[in-house]
Amino acid sequence: MSTLATFYDFVLGIHVIAVVAAFGVTFALPLMYSVAARRDPRSLPLMHRVEYTIERMLVNPGLLLVLIAGIYLASDGKHWSEFFVQWGLVAVVVIGAIVGAILIPTAKKAEALAERDLASGAEGPEGMSSEYRELTRRQMTFGTLTSLIVVATVLIMAVKP
Repeated sequence: MSTLATFYDFVLGIHVIAVVAAFGVTFALPLMYSVAARRDPRSLPLMHRVEYTIERMLVNPGLLLVLIAGIYLASDGKHWSEFFVQWGLVAVVVIGAIVGAILIPTAKKAEALAERDLASGAEGPEGMSSEYRELTRRQMTFGTLTSLIVVATVLIMAVKP
């Protein structure tokens, strides 16, 4: 017997699509940086611009859509007291804070430092200033943390402990 999808099912689909759209590319950023740094270090400023543009125009709106859809799903299913919903809310707040307070400003500063270092003669990642290398370590640390939170959240949502 076939049944039509409910509005809840539709919103659940939007919720999942928003997670994939917002965070899928962020898992590829470290690989893109690695290739860019080895192939043409002059592309590093552009890579940083691409990163913070993705975060501003894809991650942030996607995170908002995840939150709105999640609120509907938790309300309609009366799941507010369940751990997976509370975890999801905390994850949205923490990821939003990391992206807005750390990743976007750090990427903007890294772009400027990469341009400066390259203009002063740096020919590769090893020639970049210690300030630039520290910023990229910070990006890697907090980007990895964000990815781990996304993975943990997807697992928790799938298992619903």
